[in-house]
Amino acid sequence: MSSSSSSPFPQAMKNGEYRNWAELPPELTSSILLRLGAIEILQNAQRVCKSWRRVCQDPSMWRKIDIRIKENMVNSVELFYVIEPVCRRAVDLSQGGLLEINIDYLVNTSFLNYIADRSSNLRRLGVVDNAPVLSSGVVEAAMKLTLLEELDITYKSSIREQELKVVGQSCPNLRTLKLNCTGDIKCCDKVALAIAETMPGLRHLQLFRNGLSETGLNAILEGCPHLKTLGLHQCLNINIVELKKIHGECEELELRIGESRLSVLPGLKTAVPYDYLDVSAGSGWDQVLKIAEEEFQKEDQSSDEVA
Repeated sequence: MSSSSSSPFPQAMKNGEYRNWAELPPELTSSILLRLGAIEILQNAQRVCKSWRRVCQDPSMWRKIDIRIKENMVNSVELFYVIEPVCRRAVDLSQGGLLEINIDYLVNTSFLNYIADRSSNLRRLGVVDNAPVLSSGVVEAAMKLTLLEELDITYKSSIREQELKVVGQSCPNLRTLKLNCTGDIKCCDKVALAIAETMPGLRHLQLFRNGLSETGLNAILEGCPHLKTLGLHQCLNINIVELKKIHGECEELELRIGESRLSVLPGLKTAVPYDYLDVSAGSGWDQVLKIAEEEFQKEDQSSDEVA
């Protein structure tokens, strides 16, 4: 069979002559709509035409849900009386097949429990919370998500070690943990010790503006023996000499260190400096790290070719 006959797209479309968006193949419509967030799809896109509405009702559209909310809407009435019902509808449409969800600011206990009660297969949970203390709903939800493999939390100023212990004990399959603090750094090893004590299966750990010391760092390395990557960004209580020592002793561990606003540690695998890191809503944090990783791979490949 020729490649043209096996293509799912009409010939007219491939020639740039296709104009009726309502008659686009469902596969292409789905691909387009998946680039939008859940709110945009349910408030706008599904109202375009009947064919788009059918695509938007398909459970396969809701394996991954992105709920991106502007920070200036955090305390608005619309958030809870308009946006939250829309987001609950997105969870319902997944029909239990939701695997990944990212939520900005809408992290109240009721909504997080709503997700957990209907998404037992969830593998990734990402939340951005600007409250002084992380919502207890995150922990309550994690207790029900026993298959969770990745947890990404951006919080303003405080996360309790007891909560992390509950997460670790409830999610034995947890492989990736990202804790990004956007507030003041507090010198404390309690969070690090909680990670070391309850998350032995971690492969990837990222800490941003965490106040751990060498004591906490050593506890993590001892308690999480399977770590492959460790990102420490703006963790200013860590001694540079100690980091270099660890880098030399743990050959299989990839360290990504952002030391200060204007510098990175020489001789170590590093992500971009703090100036280029923005963990606010819609900042593309993971995309930045992905690009950095691609650059590292290119450098390694070039070095191998030269050698």
